[in-house]
Amino acid sequence: MKGIVCKEVGVFQWREDLPEPIRKPDEALVRIRRIGICGTDLHAYQGNQPFFAYPRVLGHELAGTIEEIGSNDAGLKAGDQVGIIPYLHCGSCLACRSGKTNCCTEMKVMGVHVDGGMREKIAVPVTHLIAANELSLDQAAMLEPLAIGAHAVRRSGLKPGDTALVIGAGPIGLGVMAFARYAGARVIAMDINDERLQFCQSWAGAADVVNARNEPEAAITKLTGGDYPHVVFDATGNVQSMTQAFKLVAHGGTLVYVGLVKSDITFHDPDFHKREMTLMGSRNATREDFDLVLEAVSKGFVDIDRYITHRSTLEDMIEPFQQWLKPETGVIKAVVEIP
Repeated sequence: MKGIVCKEVGVFQWREDLPEPIRKPDEALVRIRRIGICGTDLHAYQGNQPFFAYPRVLGHELAGTIEEIGSNDAGLKAGDQVGIIPYLHCGSCLACRSGKTNCCTEMKVMGVHVDGGMREKIAVPVTHLIAANELSLDQAAMLEPLAIGAHAVRRSGLKPGDTALVIGAGPIGLGVMAFARYAGARVIAMDINDERLQFCQSWAGAADVVNARNEPEAAITKLTGGDYPHVVFDATGNVQSMTQAFKLVAHGGTLVYVGLVKSDITFHDPDFHKREMTLMGSRNATREDFDLVLEAVSKGFVDIDRYITHRSTLEDMIEPFQQWLKPETGVIKAVVEIP
């Protein structure tokens, strides 16, 4: 079987001798057709990804078609097109018993803790398949990154009419913006790239934008009449940004860390306490979030065609991957196609 292995930091290896997956009774054999490239993949390649060991087959933003499947309650059958929930939870820990499968204590994420989908076929638990016959393959593959944003918004308790500040206009931040707006909030986008901020307005429907290099606290004060946003989402994975975000939250508001950084974060306790601020981490997503994204994409609320900016075949991916690391190439979302 053909595929690509991240052998060590900075090294991809094309393989044509990967072992064929063996399907268990509760699993389906899925032929992979689309692989979205995520910040997690970039960080793993660069050696900056926590919870990671080499060698590893990357890839967790996946869509494909079922080749083999047994009888199942979902009514799925061979030939069906599916998106994949890549978070393999144990089902028995406290988090799982509480419905928070996204932060299972024994979490195994495809492409991170176990081998992912940057190969021709994988075996996937039937419970982790999303029927997607009504979507394009591109749309089905983008359910996962968008579900990250949808989960952060749902977890935050954001309400219609609230103001949400989203810091970081990468693919995850853009998803947060889209689903904050889907929840009925006014969205302010913050980034350091003016071109990307324009995209936040045209694609994600951000009402206002702020360049983080130009006195952002003063800009946020002006845009909110001194109240500050009800919820601030930081999707940068940058220590400085995540620290400064404490200053941008309304009194009684919430700060949600969507981005992950391999470092410690400190904050000034009086700023935290005087606001009676809620600080949250947001990790992965649940099926409920995937279902919400499926609904929004099916309605045409999310424009996947503009979200995907770069493409490659699996055989040709290794060389352009180097370019996808560079912000100046204008990458929002790169997708690998397998015929």
